[in-house]
Amino acid sequence: MPPTPHALRPRRARLRAALAAGLMALLPPGLMAAEPVVSADSPNQALASLRVEPDGSEYLVWADNPLAGPIEVRLEAAGPPPAWSQPPLPARAGVPAGGSTLLAHLRMPPGDGLLRLRLQATPGSSNARPRDVAYLLPLADPHARIDQGFEGGFSHQDPENRYAIDFAAPEGTPVLAARGGVVMQVQDGFSGHGLDPHRDASRANLIRILHDDGSMGLYAHLANGGARVRVGQRVEAGQRIGLSGNTGYSTAPHLHFAVQVNRGMQLLSIPFRLAEPAGGVGAPR
Repeated sequence: MPPTPHALRPRRARLRAALAAGLMALLPPGLMAAEPVVSADSPNQALASLRVEPDGSEYLVWADNPLAGPIEVRLEAAGPPPAWSQPPLPARAGVPAGGSTLLAHLRMPPGDGLLRLRLQATPGSSNARPRDVAYLLPLADPHARIDQGFEGGFSHQDPENRYAIDFAAPEGTPVLAARGGVVMQVQDGFSGHGLDPHRDASRANLIRILHDDGSMGLYAHLANGGARVRVGQRVEAGQRIGLSGNTGYSTAPHLHFAVQVNRGMQLLSIPFRLAEPAGGVGAPR
């Protein structure tokens, strides 16, 4: 299989990973906040939580990471700035897997004493150094057809998805780990699909696996309840991790697979080599 397949007539699937999510917190003096960086209607795991603790007349602002892999966060004022902040806002930091990072020590602004903060979070570390690795086919179907490849015109033009592959697959097809690693994130519990980017883009069930070089394998549009692994679990290449589906921004059942890295709080998909199984993989049509 060529290292950079192209979809000639892409027909399926779009994934806009809403992973650099935003949080608005209203923090009057004396109130502690710990809100997830995830949409309010989501049944899924948050990327990060904002935690504010009083420290005398000042406040300590923390980011907590529930994922089994590193994230990077950015804290900024979404209105009048604090009277004082160390470091000054905006502040950016890395947060280790399952850990917490102190982002800022601040004082409330004058006036009504209210401070609005926004926290953004992106999975992965900017220190990732991807290696050249041959990835296994991520489906238990050696004859899976590629409906959209690298730089596919339908939905593989943005940085997160430019080097993704969409495999046509009936719902319930076993999804396999294309490379070993640690299950970093599981988003499960969504059903339905559509082409409304505001409604559907962030509602794809997914599994994110952290590799030992810091890159991440993304397996998306999984079936509702289709995850067969848990956060923090180590998996081997070829191990069954879930069931394919048709959730989120999608027109038909398929598996969206990409290898991503975090570069300056921007998720980027990167080219990868797919080990071609016996019998080959069908080209887009």
